[in-house]
Amino acid sequence: MGYSDTDKLAINTIRVLAADATAHANSGHPGAPMGMAPVAHVLWNKIMKFNPKNPKWLNRDRFVLSNGHACMLQYALLHLYGYALSIDDIKAFRSVDSITPGHPEAHDTPGIEVTTGPLGQGISNAVGLAMAQAHTSATFNKPGFELVNNYTYCFLGDGCLMEGVSSEASSLAGHLQLGNLIAIWDDNHITIDGDTNQAFTEDVLKRYEAYGWHTLTVGDGENDLDGIEAAIKKAQEVKDKPTLIRLTTIIGYGSKLQGTHSVHGSPLKADDIKQLKEKFGFNPEESFAVPQEVYDLCHQAASRGAAAEEEWNQLFAKYAEQYKSEHDDLVRRLKGDLPEGWEKSLPVYTPADPAVASRKLSETVLNKIYGVIPELIGGSADLTGSNLTRWKGAIDFQPPSTGLGDYTGRYIRFGVREHGMGAIMNGLAAYGTLLPYGGTFLNFVSYAAGAVRLSSLSQVRTIWVATHDSIGLGEDGPTHQPIETLAHFRAIPNMMVWRPADGNETSAAYYVALTSKHTPSIIALSRQNLPQLEGSTIERAIKGGYVLHEQEGAQITLVSTGSEVCICIDAVKELAEKHNIKARVVSIPCTEVFDVQPKDYRLSVLPDGIPSLSVEVMSTLGWERYTHEQFGLNRFGASGAYKDVYKKFEFTPEGIAKRAIATVDFWKDVPNIRSPINRAFQQII
Repeated sequence: MGYSDTDKLAINTIRVLAADATAHANSGHPGAPMGMAPVAHVLWNKIMKFNPKNPKWLNRDRFVLSNGHACMLQYALLHLYGYALSIDDIKAFRSVDSITPGHPEAHDTPGIEVTTGPLGQGISNAVGLAMAQAHTSATFNKPGFELVNNYTYCFLGDGCLMEGVSSEASSLAGHLQLGNLIAIWDDNHITIDGDTNQAFTEDVLKRYEAYGWHTLTVGDGENDLDGIEAAIKKAQEVKDKPTLIRLTTIIGYGSKLQGTHSVHGSPLKADDIKQLKEKFGFNPEESFAVPQEVYDLCHQAASRGAAAEEEWNQLFAKYAEQYKSEHDDLVRRLKGDLPEGWEKSLPVYTPADPAVASRKLSETVLNKIYGVIPELIGGSADLTGSNLTRWKGAIDFQPPSTGLGDYTGRYIRFGVREHGMGAIMNGLAAYGTLLPYGGTFLNFVSYAAGAVRLSSLSQVRTIWVATHDSIGLGEDGPTHQPIETLAHFRAIPNMMVWRPADGNETSAAYYVALTSKHTPSIIALSRQNLPQLEGSTIERAIKGGYVLHEQEGAQITLVSTGSEVCICIDAVKELAEKHNIKARVVSIPCTEVFDVQPKDYRLSVLPDGIPSLSVEVMSTLGWERYTHEQFGLNRFGASGAYKDVYKKFEFTPEGIAKRAIATVDFWKDVPNIRSPINRAFQQII
């Protein structure tokens, strides 16, 4: 080993860049980058395998900054090693439209693997990345062709270790024996409130050992470069356990405020930056300075990575000759494309088919498509028998030594870990070879809200199979019955929330979810049986909303989703036979997809001149964008047989008819009724 003065200069360059950028932005977190600069340099310059000229090379080592507030550390590294991130981008840190935002965002910045910042998410994503590598290598590696052998490295801080999501994911990582995952804990004893002795005094290493991790300690994270390198290499030798390295650092190293919480989230003062630069041999009058010898040192490492990729490309070309089908499959996956003709496997239904719960319809879809979409991988948060997420003959993703499955398996036993499951799915999707889904009750997707939101922000393709989607789950009662849940998730930008009403709509939900490369989906599914509807087709439903039942001279439009659509159809008969009112029915299984249809189409579904009433056993919040009146449930549900619960809240043909009559009466004398679609100002960005 051994480190030169140029290595030390490179470390101090990272520190100075972090100080300059946060001061220039008058915002940011200089402390962690300054404290972790040595380990970052050792990892990137001596150990990691990557090619800045091709940030998407499959066999690159993955780097995750779970303590995302330290992003100036990562931006400095990306710049120094030659990624498409200039010194001007560093100067634009935290400014509007820059590629150096306040926390790392994968879709903004070349070289960022996953979007981090909310603490604990990054280490959980890293577990997903490591799982994806284990599965991909087990699937594609052949004798003499070790195509996939990369590591996932993750930096994390005290805050990440306190967040529950990291415990969920780390526990599963230990069980799965992910020896390709190496996490380095920035043990600087500081959080925003001050010293960690105020709230965080557990023995973290013993906790992780109990999870099944290998643990190591480096006591001097600022000076012991050889010790840091030795620890990482020792971690690499352990093949059947993930490793957590406890690295003791000094936050804000070099600052007059080093070792205190004052340097965590505030830029250094001008006099502090001046003395910092003088201490490290930089010109105090010069900002954003990078010595040429530092660039040269970093570019040498980048060149080694480029050479490694070229060697890999040659191996991959030979692989194509011997394993053409596997080669072509891998190339297709990396493009994000699905196998040609896969959609022909989606089931199609007619009204003659029996009534089936949409969770069961979802199971049918999974059984039909798992064989034609080999990258589909997923599981359930300990609700397999309820979510119906496991196809017949599935092999579990498990360590081979357990006898429960192997790493080629595509069914994941996530355990009772909804939040961890969501964050792991984000990592699985980010790896680039897999398409993940996860099952739980719709109400408990809320447990994973932090990860769900980051799916949308990260623009990754994940699918939530969210069953037991309403008061229709019955006896389990209000603790399990979602009310506000859909309104919450529909409000997240770049998130598709599907609530299919029958088999064709369920197939449509999967079709759009699977073909949307940059948008995650939540598919809300019923526990109770639903009839196959006259007028529903996959082609209509993939538009997000359509006219299910048209009626000439209609006096009202009933607009609904999921299990209430069939009740609206019965309400149409009730209105016609007993009240001489003509009604039409619109199904909107996905408002997000409907919203992006041409306005003319949306107006054909929800036209001017006819009052409309939404019907959904959820919060009415949001339905004012589509209907004049809303019938929903703005209170918690009730425990009982589902038909009795629906009756209690009048979600029956008679109850819907009563509200439809009131809507018609209220609007009958209003001239020129305008559709909510046609309001003067309704902007969707």
